[in-house]
Amino acid sequence: MTDAQETASDSSVRTTGATPPDDAGASVLGAPTPLLEPREGIPPVIADEEALAEVIAAFAAGSGPVAVDAERASGYRYGQRAYLVQLRREGAGSALIDPVACPDLSGLGEALAGVEWVLHAATQDLPCLREIGMVPTRLFDTELAGRLAGFPRVGLGAMVEGVLGFVLEKGHSAVDWSTRPLPEPWLRYAALDVELLVDLRDALEKELDRQGKLDWALQEFAAIAAAPPAEPRKEPWRRTSGMHKVRRRRQLAVVRELWETRDRIAQRRDVSPGKVLSDAAIVEAALSLPANVHALAALNGFGHRVGRRQLEQWQAAVDRARALPEAQLPQPGQPVTGPPPPRAWADKDPAAAARLAAARAGVSALAEQLGMPQENLVSPDTVRRVCWEPPAPVDAGTVADALAGHGARPWQVEQVTPVLVAALSGAGTGA
Repeated sequence: MTDAQETASDSSVRTTGATPPDDAGASVLGAPTPLLEPREGIPPVIADEEALAEVIAAFAAGSGPVAVDAERASGYRYGQRAYLVQLRREGAGSALIDPVACPDLSGLGEALAGVEWVLHAATQDLPCLREIGMVPTRLFDTELAGRLAGFPRVGLGAMVEGVLGFVLEKGHSAVDWSTRPLPEPWLRYAALDVELLVDLRDALEKELDRQGKLDWALQEFAAIAAAPPAEPRKEPWRRTSGMHKVRRRRQLAVVRELWETRDRIAQRRDVSPGKVLSDAAIVEAALSLPANVHALAALNGFGHRVGRRQLEQWQAAVDRARALPEAQLPQPGQPVTGPPPPRAWADKDPAAAARLAAARAGVSALAEQLGMPQENLVSPDTVRRVCWEPPAPVDAGTVADALAGHGARPWQVEQVTPVLVAALSGAGTGA
């Protein structure tokens, strides 16, 4: 788990001997129970093929869903690879696997084919699991289930406490998981992340069923499991923090050259790019266009801690950008493949802007009525695309087809179509 997944969780208190309540989905009365140890203690870290084979056999022989989690070293290492994989299944207990020592877990993935995998914020962990051969065919995402069920806080710690009545320790979420050997407190934390995940899944399934949303959730989970790997970003350098300050094409070229130089160095050294050079320093150099190493050294981020050789490599990147012919300079902004930014709609197409305003209001009201975030009811990008280029004629059939064409699931199409038909027909727009 990462900090991003746990922004809503609480600091922990530790104790021992806690087990899940029988009625895990019931409201928790009184103070939550702090949880210290996994039920069978901290499992040994699997770091060789023989031990891995035993784990694969044990989990293949287990029963019911399997809880899965992965720890990365974001902010420390290059990329998003997994440095620890945690699993738990009835009949097999818990397992901690070192994917550095055992980089091919496809045998484990195959042993769990057809089994429901329980993950929290699945889309964050699936890419790194895919890299080591673990790809689920069925899954249950407890974070997404919490969103659909209307929970205000959906971090794992908050969900376990609010639904099951236990406090998990979350103090090690941002540590460097590439560390070897991993300290015992970190391993305890990692094992506890999957300790109650299946119990949480069972309780959330009951709650979704009670609200009439279980089929909706299952459609969402199936879509996540079936989604292909994300395409590599085009021009990833444009995501440099602070890019909004950079306006001129020559300055954009400096950002590109520095970003790509930094990325090559970070990949070669296997460290986070931010540890090589900060985004703020890249933007500072782009805005200043330093003419030489002396001028570069005077900028924030290139001070006395940066050696002469490093300064020269950064200045060389700046010089390459300064020497580019005009035709090779990057264009401002990214290529637009969909509608323009909504702020420009009023000028470009006032009727479309009115449709979008009505659609947003309708979706917001429906999301509140259903007790879930608007973005889970329907993708904001889908709403924008349908409002910018509405189908003709506007009716329930054409709007439903348009939503489905943009990837909306059947339950979303059913719920949102009436709202968009009203918005596109002029209801509530003043037309």
